[in-house]
Amino acid sequence: MEEKELKAEAGSGTGVGDEPRNGADPSALPAEQAGRTDEVSVEAQETVLEFMAVAAQQNEAANEAVPERRNQPGPYIAFDHVSIAFDDLVVLDDVSFFVLPGETLCILGRSGVGKSVALKIVMGFLKPDKGRVLVAGEDISHFSERELQEVRRKVTMVFQNGALFDSLSVGENVAFPLRERGDLGEDQMQQIVRGMLEMVGVAGMENLLPSDLSTGMKRSVAIARALASQPEAILYDEPTTMVDPLMAHLLGELIERLKTQLHLTSIVVTHDIRFARKLADRIVFLHQGGARFFGTVEEMDRSVDPILKEFLTMDELVLPV
Repeated sequence: MEEKELKAEAGSGTGVGDEPRNGADPSALPAEQAGRTDEVSVEAQETVLEFMAVAAQQNEAANEAVPERRNQPGPYIAFDHVSIAFDDLVVLDDVSFFVLPGETLCILGRSGVGKSVALKIVMGFLKPDKGRVLVAGEDISHFSERELQEVRRKVTMVFQNGALFDSLSVGENVAFPLRERGDLGEDQMQQIVRGMLEMVGVAGMENLLPSDLSTGMKRSVAIARALASQPEAILYDEPTTMVDPLMAHLLGELIERLKTQLHLTSIVVTHDIRFARKLADRIVFLHQGGARFFGTVEEMDRSVDPILKEFLTMDELVLPV
């Protein structure tokens, strides 16, 4: 990891967000009134650069440690003939796909096809009825809750609603995983928080409450909190839902940048094919419980599958050029 690359990005945070629900744009208010702090200090930037450089080195080592398959890189996350049903409703039926270390997989499909369920299975919140789920080379399908806690230290999730603690400030939300570590001083934690918020484009908002933020800002803060745990992989659940096109573009740039700089493995659930084209190394298209397609973007464009072609055509009709 080149420190100059991280430094360039840490100082170029773009204000990300649509209009807050309460109608007040924190970025347009005086700093004191908006609950924002002054510019991020050089010391805070250097601290977060060091923090992220350590994360990048750890992720690179973790990626190299994933067992190979037939002299080829093994998957960091894989579904192997996974099925799950809720009573009589079959959500996933014999689904297989994988994402290699340091790559991004996008899960496409219409609403209700099991995209978010797949993420919850990876996190261990749901257990499959059949099949195997591999994370970092281990089959977690029958892990105990205690064993799954170790998995969640490696893999974290950015929920669609951000899942921030409403009663805690933005800064305290981001600091939460840092405090759980127990090996950082208060000053160091605050510097990491300030630098992390700048990195995701919401610098100076650490004293605001989540209710003061727009949907897009909440997602940016949720990504900052995820990064604070120094994960090996991040799962994103519909990051562009309920945000404007500019915000969606900025979030896409952020996810791509973090993947490149930190060697992160990523899974992105989305219904937005343009967003998926921008991010994905591979795509899995879910339809009626099955993995109708799995492959690269180029392979998807060449596919003659009628259901997939209909989905891609409808997306082009719905979204403005």
